[in-house]
Amino acid sequence: MHYDVFNGDADGICALLQLRLEEPLVSTRITGIKRDIALLERVVAEPGDTVTVLDISMVKNKDALNQLLANGVMVDYVDHHAAGDIPEHPNLTVTISEAPEVCTALLVNGRLRGAQVAWAITGAFGDNLDEPASQVARKAGLSDRDTAQLRELGICLNYNGYGPSLEDLHFHPAELYGALYAARNPAAFVASDAFRKLQDGYREDVAASEALAPVHVQPGFAVYQLPNASWARRVSGVFSNDLVRAYPHRAHAVLTERDDGAFLVSVRAPFERRTGAEAVCSQFETGGGRAAAAGINRLPVGDLDRLVNALAAEYGGRA
Repeated sequence: MHYDVFNGDADGICALLQLRLEEPLVSTRITGIKRDIALLERVVAEPGDTVTVLDISMVKNKDALNQLLANGVMVDYVDHHAAGDIPEHPNLTVTISEAPEVCTALLVNGRLRGAQVAWAITGAFGDNLDEPASQVARKAGLSDRDTAQLRELGICLNYNGYGPSLEDLHFHPAELYGALYAARNPAAFVASDAFRKLQDGYREDVAASEALAPVHVQPGFAVYQLPNASWARRVSGVFSNDLVRAYPHRAHAVLTERDDGAFLVSVRAPFERRTGAEAVCSQFETGGGRAAAAGINRLPVGDLDRLVNALAAEYGGRA
């Protein structure tokens, strides 16, 4: 049996699309919301089974990975998040880069030598890597119009992955992957009712976020707080990405209220220095990510000052 384990955001979905369009396999697919990254523990595999892992941090899945390898399971791991110490094991194949200008979809694109480059570009745009995505698009000979279409699709796919629960999403990531796979290419999906639903939801939620102002501002960073509402949970990621481009000199933390009174946190490093986000978030029990973009799944209210101090220590300014 084969398992495909992938992040439910644009990068994870587009990475898997490339692989399965080129290398079709009957598989059990395991995914979830963007923040649901401890996915390997859901794999119930037997010796001789195979697993493809896409766009989830090895650090957060190390114990489950080691158990699978010890049980005789073959694992192919492709990712761009913090990996920590990578196990040396004959059952493990690894393609990992933590470079800030790389995402999983682009790593898969390199492996496949551009065979499904449109999906790679879509995933990179969704991961807020506009410059690398545009470079790949130019190299592939895409028109400005086609490139803009892939950018909008990537943003909408990424937007769908945010929220603390599947109920907040317009589509379950596995369902969305299935619709994209059936479309075979981005242009066909963009012409579908499913894309129009995503696009309309994205535009409505972004419009609702336009009146938001920071609750804490320093020269090196700013903190925004979003209400406990479905639209806010869905838009938090793309809102964070938009802030990075609007204010490229500073870092941003976007806090979204949870039902339990704590916060879901997205942290983006300054666009001009895409480092430090993972270092900030990893100081908290449920935090992690990569150098340019990271998050905290549950930040208690009592830790707000601690977060501001961590941002100040990393990016300058006094809390």
